[in-house]
Amino acid sequence: MFRLLILLAAVALAAWGLMWLADNPGVVTVTWGGVEYQFSLMLALGVVAAIAVFWSIVWGLLRFVFRIPSLMALSARARRREKGLAAVSRGLIAVGAGDTRSATKHAAQASRLLEHEPMVKLLRAQAAQLAGDRQAAVAAYNEMLEHHETHGLGLRGLHVEARRGGDHQAALQYAMRASAHAPAAWAGQAVLDDRARRGDWTGALATVDSNAAARLIDKPTANRWRAVIKTAMAEEQMDRDPKGALALAQEACRLAPSLVPAAAIYGRLAAASGDYRRATRALENAYAQTPHPDLATAYLRVRHGDSAEDRLARARTLARVAPNDPESMLTVGRAALEAHDRDAARTAIAPLLASDSPHGRPTRRVCLLMADIEEAEGHEGAVREWLGRAARAPRDKAWVADGFISDRWAPVSPSGALDAFVWRTPDERIAAPAEPGPIEAEPAAPAPAIPPPAPDAPPAPPPAAAVPAAEPPRSAPAPAPAARAGIIIDPATMPPDDPGPGESEDERRDFRLYAGE
Repeated sequence: MFRLLILLAAVALAAWGLMWLADNPGVVTVTWGGVEYQFSLMLALGVVAAIAVFWSIVWGLLRFVFRIPSLMALSARARRREKGLAAVSRGLIAVGAGDTRSATKHAAQASRLLEHEPMVKLLRAQAAQLAGDRQAAVAAYNEMLEHHETHGLGLRGLHVEARRGGDHQAALQYAMRASAHAPAAWAGQAVLDDRARRGDWTGALATVDSNAAARLIDKPTANRWRAVIKTAMAEEQMDRDPKGALALAQEACRLAPSLVPAAAIYGRLAAASGDYRRATRALENAYAQTPHPDLATAYLRVRHGDSAEDRLARARTLARVAPNDPESMLTVGRAALEAHDRDAARTAIAPLLASDSPHGRPTRRVCLLMADIEEAEGHEGAVREWLGRAARAPRDKAWVADGFISDRWAPVSPSGALDAFVWRTPDERIAAPAEPGPIEAEPAAPAPAIPPPAPDAPPAPPPAAAVPAAEPPRSAPAPAPAARAGIIIDPATMPPDDPGPGESEDERRDFRLYAGE
C-alpha cells in the first residue's frame, strides 16, 4: 500500500511538471560549428530522454557481451549443483531402501559434484554404514567434526559406531563431548544409560538433574527417573543403613506414588521402625493405583507377630481398596488358606474360576492356589488336576522389559535402559507354552513271554480287560537356574515332563517355584 502511494505521488508530480512546462515554454540554443540551432524546451527534453534510453540499451548489450564467460561458468556451476543435489537425494533414498550398491554409487557421485556440502558427508557415512565399512564411516564422521554445522552430527555418528563396536567408554566420551558442545537429548540419555548400567546412581541422579535443567526431558519424566534411582539406592542401603534407605524410599514415594518397589521398601522399613500408620497409608495408596503381590505381602506383615487370622483381616481390608482386581482375590484366598479357612479361600477366588469371568481363564497362581486348597483337604487327584491346568494356564502379571520376564523389579533393563520394566501380563507368545498337539502312538513292544505255571500251582486267572488309562496331566519342567535368579525362561522352548504316579513333594514344590508362586 505504501509503495502504491509513492508511485501515485511520482506520477502526479511528473504530470504537474509537464503541465508547468507547457504553460511556460522556453527555447534551447545550441551552437555547433559556428551555427546556432534553436529548439523548444519540450523537444530538447525529448531528445535527451531518447539519447538516455539509447545509451542504456547499448550499455546493457555491451555488459552482456563481456559477461558471457562468467554467465557460462555460473550456469555450469548451477547444473553441477543440481546434479549433485539429485545424487544426494537418490543416495538418501537408496540408504533408506537398503540398496548398498546404489547408495555407494550416488555417494561417490555427490562427493565429486558437491565436495563441501554437509549432506554429502552424511550420505557418505550412511552409505559406509550400510556397506558395513566401519572405517569409512568413522572417517566420514571425523570429517564432520571439522565444521561447526556438522560437529554435533559427527559426534553422534561416532557415538553410535563406538557402541556398535562394543567400546562403551569411547561412546560415553563422545556423548559427554556432545553435551558440553551443545546439550542434546540423545547425549544426555546416553550418559544416563551408561551410569545406570554401571550402577553409578549418584552420577545418574546428577545427569537427570542436568537434563531437566536443560529442558531435555519434561518434569514428570524427570521426577519418575529420580524416584527410580532413589529406589535403587534405597534397595542397596536397606541392610547397612536402614534410616538412609527409609529417607530415600520416602522421597521416591513422594516423587512417584505409583512406583511399586518404592512403596514396598518404604512400607517394610517404616513398619520395622514402628511407624505402622505411615507404612499402612503408603502401601494402600500404592496398591490403589497398582495392585501388586509385593505390596500385599508388605501390607499383611506390617506388624510382626500377627496371627494368621489377623493377616486374613488385614487382607480383607486391603482388598476393599481394589475389590475387583484379581490380586485382591488371590491375597484374601492365600491368607484364608494360611488361616486354615478353606471355605473362605474358595469363596475368595471363586470369581476367578467362573466360566464367564471377566478376567478370562484362571492363571497359574489361581490354579496353584486351588492345588494347595485341594492338598490341604487331602484330595490328591484334584491336586494333580490343578497342577496340570497350571502348566497350560496363562501367565500372571510380571515385570517385563526387552522381552525378558522377571519376578523381581530392577531399575535397569538387560539392555541398560532406565525404568524399562513394566508390570503387565506377558504376551502369550512368550508367556504360555503351546498347546500340545496330537501325539502319535508308539509301536507296541512285543509282549514278554510268560513262563508256564508250576505243575502244582493253581491256574492263573484270566487277564482282565485292558482299560485305556487317562492321560496324566502335564507338569511344567523343573525350574532352570535363570528362573530362580529372577528371569523366567519361556516354557514353550523346554520339553514337557509328564510326572508319573509317584510324584514327590519336592517335584511339586519345584513346579510351584517355576510357576511363580
